[in-house]
Amino acid sequence: MKHAISAAFSAALLAGAAGAQPIPIDDFAKEPSITSLSMSPEGDFIVGLVSKPGSDNEELALAVWDIDGEIDTTKVLLPNRITPGNKRARFFQADAIGQGRLLVRSKQAWTGQTYCLEGGGEGAVKTFIFKTYFGDKNIDPKKLTEQFAGLVDEKNECAKLGSGVQINSRLPLDKENILASSFDRDLRAPKYYKVNLKTEAKEFLYNGTGDLGIGYIDPRDGTVLTKLELEPVGGNDYEIRTYILNKATGEYDLEAPLTYTARKRHNVDIAGRDEATGKYYVVTDQFSDKNQVWMYDPVTDKYDAEPAFAHPEFSALGVVLGAKEHNWNKPLGFVYDGADQETYWIDPEYKSIVDGLQAAFPGLSINILDTNNDLSRVLFQTSASDNPPAYFMLVDKARVAVLGSSRPWMLTQKMSKSELVYYTARDGLKIPAILTPPVGWNENSQPGPAIVLPHGGPWARDYAGWDASGWTQFLASRGYTVLQPQYRGSAGWGRELWFAGDNQWGLKMQDDKDDGAAWLVSEGYADKDRMAIFGYSYGGFAAFAATVRENGPFQCAIAGAGVSNLELFRTKVSTGRINRAVQGHTMTGMDPLANASKANIPILVYHGDRDVRVPIRDGRDFFNAVRGRVPAKFVEVKDMFHQLPWWPEHHQVTLTAIDSFLRNDCGPGGL
Repeated sequence: MKHAISAAFSAALLAGAAGAQPIPIDDFAKEPSITSLSMSPEGDFIVGLVSKPGSDNEELALAVWDIDGEIDTTKVLLPNRITPGNKRARFFQADAIGQGRLLVRSKQAWTGQTYCLEGGGEGAVKTFIFKTYFGDKNIDPKKLTEQFAGLVDEKNECAKLGSGVQINSRLPLDKENILASSFDRDLRAPKYYKVNLKTEAKEFLYNGTGDLGIGYIDPRDGTVLTKLELEPVGGNDYEIRTYILNKATGEYDLEAPLTYTARKRHNVDIAGRDEATGKYYVVTDQFSDKNQVWMYDPVTDKYDAEPAFAHPEFSALGVVLGAKEHNWNKPLGFVYDGADQETYWIDPEYKSIVDGLQAAFPGLSINILDTNNDLSRVLFQTSASDNPPAYFMLVDKARVAVLGSSRPWMLTQKMSKSELVYYTARDGLKIPAILTPPVGWNENSQPGPAIVLPHGGPWARDYAGWDASGWTQFLASRGYTVLQPQYRGSAGWGRELWFAGDNQWGLKMQDDKDDGAAWLVSEGYADKDRMAIFGYSYGGFAAFAATVRENGPFQCAIAGAGVSNLELFRTKVSTGRINRAVQGHTMTGMDPLANASKANIPILVYHGDRDVRVPIRDGRDFFNAVRGRVPAKFVEVKDMFHQLPWWPEHHQVTLTAIDSFLRNDCGPGGL
């Protein structure tokens, strides 16, 4: 395999430049040259997004590669057809769904009055709408349409403004049909159909309404195998109940062992069904601090005596089940949350393929994206914290064809490797963290400037792989050590760490960020007088909290789209009854806006004007409250949404502001 890879490409991919220079902002701001690739189930074409020709990576276009035939692995595979998007409705995702059909999703700025979109219902709202377009692999622009099998009601405002059709299952054993759904305004819920990809004829299957919600859908034929029910049990709590289809009676039977209360926040996720035994794969933390995969028998109402998969250190995420004719329903591997998302392969054929690719691409993560039925075509992606994603095809299990790197201009840049570390908080709790040293750092380096970068959520986590935001490598290439603490309240690291964040916003959750800063000093990475905190969304809340915290370790703070009014945010999150029961009651602590008079370090606040998740008034209110007390800057980012994907101009504005603030305005004389 290794010798089949283009020599020039692999040399650049596996080795950065010798010198360490700040990576230009443009390198992070540009759209990728290639991204969002998928292969049709038949293995006859690939669809993805590429940089629009002539746009200098400012826009993306839809691309198709024909691969039904002999593939020349001595050359980079170039797309056969490219269809540009436009600056008004920009493409951000593509998918090959089979039978020569594809879809592409776009994102478009929109302003108007509606109750259908997040943030709507209170007058005109500045937000985005997401559209799904369908077409065939010949991608005639005139034949790309939002209509697919008549599933979108053009008279339905919510359907028009929403994402339209959803593909719920490709139904891998069905050569012509897929399972799709669309939102019904009258039902206020989705309707599910089996749709023929050739004729677009549709067959109604079921509604996503009723006392029991849709759970796990059988990928064999689209049958709903499990349903969910929420039942109040008093004390503002709810039971979350799982029902499993009894094929003998046609009824859905309540499974008491899978039932839990919302406040206990157990994870009970049906990840698959073993057709041979009738048992279900359940990802759950009912028996351990971290998620494990257990087999559950709905006939005996019992779990097996031992888990099917349990990692000694990390949480399980699910099972990989065969979806081709030759390996249908066979367990191929188990996915778990390590430093990055990883798969423990148990199928010899898949393990052999991945082991071979790992040998050909040492130090990089291998992600199998799609395969054809006999594995003679395997579309895969490589990446690492210091290597942007790149796309390849394994041909006949022996040769590798190059499709391209997402950011080829960065392959000669020197970047820094991220790693998982642990430190101990002041109360003894073990805190995981992702550490990215400055480029060129070694054990003899002197302590320098450092950034503590808490993630959003807060019920989320970071990974040590490629950072889609670009922040870690952007900062590391400028000489900063970056620490991403997985503070208490973070999800994916076990129940103990998650529950320890309850009602500790700005309190013990904030201690964890300060303790991470102290660890950087003790380990020789950071100068105690040259540290900053930078965060986005909940991370922005943490930056606000650091600004008003007395005797903190930071010389300045940067808050992107941050929550400043904790009570207002808690009220917003708790509008749904389940949200109140699951997390709403855990969101108390120190309110930064209420403590603005205690501000004591400089702060940069930036916020998108189309953010409906955390409205721009949150950032502006905090800025107005502290700007007379400490040096403060506010940057309003035009047409920026809360979450990725952001457009090149958004990255340009925000990274420029961050870079300038850290160099010139962070504490006395800059960081």
